[in-house]
Amino acid sequence: DPISGQIFIDDQNINSFKLSSLRQQIGVVPQEPFLFNGTIKDNISFAKKEATEAEIYKACEVVGLQNLLNRLPDGVNTLIHERGSSLSAGERQLLALARAFLIQPRILILDEATSNLDLLSESQIENALDTVLEGRTALIIAHRLATAMRADRIAVIEHGQITELGSHTDLVTAKGRYSSMYETWMSQASVNLEEH
Repeated sequence: DPISGQIFIDDQNINSFKLSSLRQQIGVVPQEPFLFNGTIKDNISFAKKEATEAEIYKACEVVGLQNLLNRLPDGVNTLIHERGSSLSAGERQLLALARAFLIQPRILILDEATSNLDLLSESQIENALDTVLEGRTALIIAHRLATAMRADRIAVIEHGQITELGSHTDLVTAKGRYSSMYETWMSQASVNLEEH
């Protein structure tokens, strides 16, 4: 429950929903996804136990896990260690995205889903996000501008307060905090390109 104010989904106050119904509509991909000792298939179907093989493979395909599955001896039936320690950070995030895609939530919350990734993994996750986010409402919490820029509306939060709100173009034009972060990010990106 909010401390103050109200939260509405499709013009309905969330207090009018049963908690179990509300939870079924929301998918969450955290910065460090919850993975347990079991198969990849078990970890992906964790939120939808009745998922068919075809649905699980489709979720893997959508997020770009085919290369990983092709390298593993038992594909989706390969055992992974607790917390996914036998996988890279990018592979763990792709598994979490496959799990979220499998349940087809109406609302998807991504909490720093790209923050601990190298550039190649970040690129893979960004590509997967294009498909996973399609047709649903997403709340994306991110420090990385490459992730934030894909949002229709961006809220800049400083000291617990929303200081700017608008599209990427609006915020760059406004010449506020977001604009200065974007300029810094662009100048660092051009320096990195020149070095390579």
